[in-house]
Amino acid sequence: MNAVEAVSIASASSSGALPRADPEDAGMSPTRLAHIAAVLYGDVARGQLPGAVVAIARRGKLVAHDAYGYRDKAAGLPMTTDCIFNIASMTKPMTAVAALMLVEEGRLQLDEPLWKYFPKIGANGVAIVDETGAVVRTEHPTRSIVMLDLMRHTCGMPYGSSGATVVHRRYPHGSSAAAAAMTGSEFLDRLGSVPLVHHPGTVWDYGFGLDVLGLVIEKVTGQTLGQFLEARVFGPLGMRDTAFHVPPGKAARYARALPHDPLTGEPQSLPDLTKPAQFDCGGGGAVSTADDYMRFALMLLCKGEYAGTRILGRKTVEYMLSNQLGPGVINQIAQTDPTRAGYGFGLGLAVRTTPGISPLLGSVGEFNWPGMSGTNWWADPQEDLAVVFMSHAPGPIRWHYRRLINTLVYQAIVD
Repeated sequence: MNAVEAVSIASASSSGALPRADPEDAGMSPTRLAHIAAVLYGDVARGQLPGAVVAIARRGKLVAHDAYGYRDKAAGLPMTTDCIFNIASMTKPMTAVAALMLVEEGRLQLDEPLWKYFPKIGANGVAIVDETGAVVRTEHPTRSIVMLDLMRHTCGMPYGSSGATVVHRRYPHGSSAAAAAMTGSEFLDRLGSVPLVHHPGTVWDYGFGLDVLGLVIEKVTGQTLGQFLEARVFGPLGMRDTAFHVPPGKAARYARALPHDPLTGEPQSLPDLTKPAQFDCGGGGAVSTADDYMRFALMLLCKGEYAGTRILGRKTVEYMLSNQLGPGVINQIAQTDPTRAGYGFGLGLAVRTTPGISPLLGSVGEFNWPGMSGTNWWADPQEDLAVVFMSHAPGPIRWHYRRLINTLVYQAIVD
């Protein structure tokens, strides 16, 4: 991004709007970008998708910000670009940024042990299971869980939905389910009553690290996670609709999923985030809009600064966006999301380490992390590109749209 583009972003922020450009001026073909509309409108008409909002920024400026289909198909209400979505695990990178702000201030350290804050977690050892999933013994952890483990999913506390062992069944199903059913204190007690599934630092296994990290942030700051993020990230970046629930005055803008999964025909639903959860869930509890999340993505793409507001230092962002899974860590990312095969993992998000292997187009250094609700985003520093896709499509079809939108955006780049 050059100095002129940076000034444009700064001036746009003061007026409250993201800067815009014609696609041709940003090296993208409007004719090819039109493929997105043709495909999404067709899918909406066939009942594959309720609706979506797509925002694309290239070279620091929006070249597309469009709404398709319905925010509530049953009610016949059209999608609008300011619709609010359950962003699920897209919350995780924001929680990681909040923790890194505390690291920069010397209030938290990456190698700080978790037992300093929550001594019960990990105290039951590491479960060793047989081929049936039964526990045959427990072992003392080879080392303590540290903050870095929470951020990169190497803490040994997986989602209950991610495995079939006896130990998995004792963990909560997932982030949203935990926040809906338990207070933060009850959640920590639950985790503290269960053995770890892996020795800390040895296996990437998707789970509750960022949820626990959010509660560490609360303990360090004396604020709720939502209060801290509002004061230090959301407010400064102009993310006016991002929070941990949808307030009554904005509920009409909250998009709805199709009542039945378009692939299986089974009933489907998402958590009702118009009601506050019992704690601010750093692993999957936030809501946002395409405009808001684009600001967050551009901040990371611009090495921690957006529109003259610095959120993180440049070197901190570079570290966050570097692969943190060394050769001794078993990488199970593809088992969680087949579209992320071949990716490494930074702090709170996936990072691309090779041009090939993955089923997605992209560049080395691209970073992302999607939501099980159907939302997705990524940023590609080599192409100076950021994309946000918002849709409530929570079933297996979400993987289809992760591949589809990826291809439709990259095929439109001509310069």
